[in-house]
Parts: sequence; structure tokens; C-alpha cells
Amino acid sequence: MTTHSSGMNPHQPGSPAGRQQAPGATSSGVAGQQGEVESALPASVRNAPDLSQLAAGDQSGGATAAASPQQIGQPDQPSWVFDVESSEDFQKYVQLSRQGAVIFGLYAEHSPASLETMENMAALVNSAQGNLLLAKVDITKQPEIGQAFQIQGVPAGIAVIGGQPAPMFNSQVTAQQLTELLQQVLQIAAQQQLPGGFEPASGGEEEKPLPPLHQKAVDAIDAGDFEGARAAYGQALSENPGDQDAKIGLAQVGLLERVQGLDLTAERQRAASDPSDVQAALNVADLDVTGGHVEDAFNRLIRLFPSVGAEDKDVIRQRLLELFDVVGSSDPRVTAARAQLMMAIF
Repeated sequence: MTTHSSGMNPHQPGSPAGRQQAPGATSSGVAGQQGEVESALPASVRNAPDLSQLAAGDQSGGATAAASPQQIGQPDQPSWVFDVESSEDFQKYVQLSRQGAVIFGLYAEHSPASLETMENMAALVNSAQGNLLLAKVDITKQPEIGQAFQIQGVPAGIAVIGGQPAPMFNSQVTAQQLTELLQQVLQIAAQQQLPGGFEPASGGEEEKPLPPLHQKAVDAIDAGDFEGARAAYGQALSENPGDQDAKIGLAQVGLLERVQGLDLTAERQRAASDPSDVQAALNVADLDVTGGHVEDAFNRLIRLFPSVGAEDKDVIRQRLLELFDVVGSSDPRVTAARAQLMMAIF
């Protein structure tokens, strides 16, 4: 089981390698609240859904058992997974936590580890049949929510129970660890006499179909065909130069392609041993963005910029512009970094 200390200051940020914590590591947060009540659980806890069977077959520490198609849910199956797309949504789901446990799952589209964790968590939450609700937050689109929870990377999970937040994890976790954490959350909610019974998402809240070229690009990415994805997004842009989603998609494809095969520890060591190594700095920045450490990535490249020659300056500037596209031009971290880059240039 994996938790972080109480207060919203995680100690282990997520990474693109999906670093996992040991199942026996506990402190406060969800575990702390659960420890106070487990010796005197009310009768209602006996009726809480048992999630343990979902991960029982996952002996390797992976997510196979939790991510089966039946558990994730077919289109005609109810789902208790919602997207948080505004501050109003955020407040709404915090208020709903007075009815039952709401799990805020924080991820980023450019972080494969966080997407996998959200998929596994969605399967488990849906298996609870309305006793839990998952509110998914893309921190590249809603960075203020990540700042409110003081997360340092993705994936991250925060349980809000009766309006009170409890950190769950801030790195990739296994299906078994998720099962144990969510079982504890259910017990805490039952101890507080929160009835649960959330309404499932309606058909009207399902994601809209992607435009054909965008869907073609996504399918290509899933198949590991980055050239095909680049071609599809490129065609979308040629047909509609104002297609911002295609521009972002193109930048994300480039990032995913660049980080393939990179080892974060090795690249950090390389950059630390030679601060003037531009390629090492570029690699670490790519990996940091993939892991959700956006400000670290921007700051690394902006600090390096004044000390290199004209040719390397252009390389760094181009990479920053690409990463700005990945994160999104409306993100305040991009706005701040753009200003810093302009100051460095002039």
C-alpha cells in the first residue's frame, strides 16, 4: 500500500518510468485516517464493495487484472468516471464528497504512466458501483488544481471524503496497491456514515468522437507508429492551419518519439557531470515534461540558454517552443517561461 504524508506536499513525484513505491510503505493521508477507525468499523463497512478480487490475479505487480475490458466498462455499461474541465467542476465534485468518497485522479496526456494509472483506477472505481466517484484532472489543462493539491508530478491521487482531502499516491502504483488504497477509502467513508450512491455518468457526458484525422493519429500512436501519427496531424493542420489540437498533437508525438529509450537516471547523471552538455539538458527536459515536472524542464533550458553559442541557442529555443506546445499556450507556466525566454534572448 502506498500513501504520502498528510498535508498536500508529496515526497515522491511521478516519473515517466512509472516509479513504484513498496507495497508496505505507509504513513498518514488515507492510511492515517484508516488506522484510526479500522479497530471499530461500523456494520455498514461489511457491505462495502470488496475490490480485492479485481487485483487477485495480478501476481506480477502489473495492471493486467484491473484493466480488463469488462472491468473498464463497455459503452453500454455505467461509469462513475468524470472529467474535471473547470473550477466549477472542481467545486462540484468537492461538494459531492459529502455524499461519498471522491477520488481526484491527476494525469497528463503526455505521460503514459499517468494514463495507465487512470485507466486502472477507472476500472476499480466503476467496480464499486457508485460507492466511489473518480474525477479526472488533466493538469496541463487545469494546472491550478494541481497547484491546489500541491502535487509535484503525475500520476497522483487525492481522496476527498466529507470535504477533507487525503493524499493517496504521487507516482505510478500497481493494481494491487490501488485496490488496497481504495478499499481503505471505502472503509473511511463508511465510518463517517457517508452513503455513497453516486449517479453514473449520463450518455451526454461521453467524450465526443475525434475528427477522423485526429482519430487516425491517436490510433497510430497506440500502435507505436509515430510517423503515421505525424502524417495524420500534419494533414489536419494543412487542411485547417488553425487546428490547435492538431498542433498540440504534433508536438506530443515529437516528445513521445524523443523520450523512447531514454533512461532518466542516466540522463540526469550525464547532465550533472557536464552542465554544458546541451543534448543531455534537452533529454532531461523532455523526460521532465513527460513526468509532469514542467517548471523544472523550462527552468533547466532557460538557465542554460545564456551560456551557449548561437547555434545551440537556436536549438534550445526551438525545443522550448515545442514543449510550450505540448503543455499548452494557456498554461501559466508556459506564459511565465515565454517571458523568461524573451528576457534571455534580449
